[in-house]
Amino acid sequence: MDRATFARSTAFFRDSSGSPQGSAGIPGDHVDFIERVDSFTYSDFFRDFLIPNRPCLFSAALTEGWPSRRFWVTRDGKPNFEHLLREFGEAVVPVANCDAKEYNSNPKEQLPFKEYVQYWQEYIRNGHRSSRGCLYLKDWHLSRAFPEQDVYTTPVYFSSDWLNEYWDAVAVDDYRFVYMGPKGSWTPFHADVFRSYSWSANICGRKKWLLYPAGQEELLKDLHGNLPFDVTAPSLQDSRVYPRYGQSQPPLEILQEPGEIVFIPSGWHHQVYNLEDTISINHNWVNGCNVAIMWCFLQDELAAVQREINQWKDPMDDWHLQCQLIMKSCTGIDYKEFYNFLKVIAENRISVLEKGLDEETSAKNTPKAAISTLGMLHAVFDLKRTVKVLTSLSANEDFKKLDLSSLSPPPEALLHHLKAAIDTALL
Repeated sequence: MDRATFARSTAFFRDSSGSPQGSAGIPGDHVDFIERVDSFTYSDFFRDFLIPNRPCLFSAALTEGWPSRRFWVTRDGKPNFEHLLREFGEAVVPVANCDAKEYNSNPKEQLPFKEYVQYWQEYIRNGHRSSRGCLYLKDWHLSRAFPEQDVYTTPVYFSSDWLNEYWDAVAVDDYRFVYMGPKGSWTPFHADVFRSYSWSANICGRKKWLLYPAGQEELLKDLHGNLPFDVTAPSLQDSRVYPRYGQSQPPLEILQEPGEIVFIPSGWHHQVYNLEDTISINHNWVNGCNVAIMWCFLQDELAAVQREINQWKDPMDDWHLQCQLIMKSCTGIDYKEFYNFLKVIAENRISVLEKGLDEETSAKNTPKAAISTLGMLHAVFDLKRTVKVLTSLSANEDFKKLDLSSLSPPPEALLHHLKAAIDTALL
C-alpha cells in the first residue's frame, strides 16, 4: 500500500459510517475489466474496488501460470477427468442437487469423487441430462484436504485475507473452495458468508453472474421478508407477493470466460450459472475494508436469534449464552470467537510492526510474510480498522453480558496495545 492510498483509505473510513456498504459511483450496466494485470497495482485495486466496494473482472493473464490451468484442463478446454481422478479419486466431496430445493437452498450429499466424475461423464454423454438431476460439486475444501497440491497462487490483490489467516491459525476450517459442475448447474440467489468478499477463478468453462449491489436485495423480498430462491423466476413479477420488486434495478451481468477471475464485493447478492462444464476456485475473505460489514452482519444475526426465542428470555437463566450458541451453529461464529478473530489479526500485525521480519520468515508463505509484502502502512491501516470494530464490540451490551474472563488479553488491554502500536508506527 502506497502513502496516497493509505491517506485516502484513512480519510474514507474516518469520514464515512465505517463500511463501504453502498454502491455509489457504480455504472448501471458496467463492470470494469482489468486486462493488463502487469501494470495494475495492489494500490490501484484497493483504491478503485475495495474501498468503494465495486465488482471487477480480471483477465486470464492472472491465472495463466497456475498448474490447475495446465493439468486440470484438456487441450480443447474441457475438464481433464483422467488427471483429476488420478489425483483426487478417493476423496469424498460435497455435491448439491441443482434440481431440488430444501430450505431455500439445494440439498447436499457426500459422494466419492470418482463416483461424481462417473456421473458427470454420463451426464455429458446423455446430452446433459440425468435421472439423478443436475449435480454440482460445491464448497470442496481441496486446499485443506490436499495441502501438498500446488494448484494455484492467490493473486496479490486478494492477499489481505483475514478469514483464512484466522482459521489457518486455529486449524479448524478455511474458506477456500473448489467448484466443479456440468453445463446447466447453478447457485441460487445469496450473499456470501459473513457478507464477505469473494473471488472466483474459472479454471475451465464459462459462468454467468447476476449481481445486485448491497441493499438492493431488500427490494426483492416477499411479503414475509424472504429473499427469492431464483431471481429470474416469473413469480417475482407478482406485486401481491413481491410488492417492491418493481422498484429494483436490473442486475449487473458478468460473462466470465476461462481463466478470468471475478471479484464480488462485500454484501452483494448474486446468482451464478455454469454455461459450460466448469471448474472454478473460490475464496471468501474479509479485511480492513469490510470487517465492519462482517460485524454489522453478526449483530443482525444475533438480533434475529433473539427475536426467535424471545419468549424464553425470562425463564432461561443463560438466555444470552444460548443465543450465542444458536448464532454460532447458524453462522459459524459467535461474539467471543469474533473477538479472538480480531485479536489474531491484530497480534500478527503488531508483531510485524514491532519486530519486523527476519530473512527466514519473510521467505515463507506465512501471514506475517504476506503482511510484510503489502507494506507497513497496510499493517497500520489494518490495526486502525481493528481498533474501530473492537471498540464497538467492547461497548456492545450483548457482548458485555457474556463471561469474558476467558478472553486473554482482556479487550481493554488489547485496545491499549493496538493504539500504542499505531502511535509508535506513525512517529
